[in-house]
Amino acid sequence: MLQHKLITLILVIGTYSFSFAQEIDSVRLLQHVERLASDNWSGRRPHRDGHLQAQNYVLQELSSLEGVQPLFPEYVQHFTFFHTREQKNYDQVANIVAFVPGKSSKKVIVITAHYDHVGIGRPNSEGDSIYNGADDNASGTAALLELARYFSKNQPQHGMVFAAVDAEEMGLRGAKALVENFPLPLDQILLNVNMDMLSRSDAKEIYASGTYYHPVFKRILETLPTQIHSQLKFGHDIPGTGSEDWTRSSDHGAFFEKKIPHLYFGVEDHEDYHTPRDEFKRIHPQFYLGTVYLILDAIRALDRELLDEE
Repeated sequence: MLQHKLITLILVIGTYSFSFAQEIDSVRLLQHVERLASDNWSGRRPHRDGHLQAQNYVLQELSSLEGVQPLFPEYVQHFTFFHTREQKNYDQVANIVAFVPGKSSKKVIVITAHYDHVGIGRPNSEGDSIYNGADDNASGTAALLELARYFSKNQPQHGMVFAAVDAEEMGLRGAKALVENFPLPLDQILLNVNMDMLSRSDAKEIYASGTYYHPVFKRILETLPTQIHSQLKFGHDIPGTGSEDWTRSSDHGAFFEKKIPHLYFGVEDHEDYHTPRDEFKRIHPQFYLGTVYLILDAIRALDRELLDEE
């Protein structure tokens, strides 16, 4: 059953342009977040039933799109890893990867978001022990699904790889597996756009991290239309700033280690980060919709402008 905020979303859509409603189905976007962050899916930790449900959900959504192609058999890159602290082998983990061919370039833009979370842990004061991960990272996964839908209908200049990656919370395992066994030469990757935590910000700020290393990205992003409910900020990418440097904080870190340019879109940590209170009912719908539209604008601009840089 839909939460009250999803119903409220229908009213929120009226604050956006008609073209936005055509480009991104806002209700479906929120439905993805609600489904992925459901209690029934138990926090999406690998080797748990909820994790497999999320995996199958993402696979069904991506593989059903017209105009996308598999880069791995049946869209799935299976991989394994050994967790040293748990002394356990994880073998039911998988990246879900779809490809949209480009019109003009052999280069590809790889768009990533992790669909796993941390599962069930110690109950909080309210007795809730399910870490739903609505913001972290059902929000990024839902955005990836709808961006894939958009570009499957609106062919980009560059090829676009949409990778829902697994086991980020266990050490960027899925992203590392992806770059280690990428189905195309790594020098064919123009950049990685990673999305991790997009849906909550009291300050209405979404950060694009990574422009320190590639100033041309900042010049392009600075030309984007202003979003009323989501303000684009730059930073969190200066070497030597400790935890303020997000360069290796999420799946883009695996690309950075391979010297592949990246942009990471995410919010600053909030009080419910990695707690059972990171639930669908606590996301900020207006901010989230504005952020996804901003990222869509960003990818379209990068796709267009970087063609001249090749």
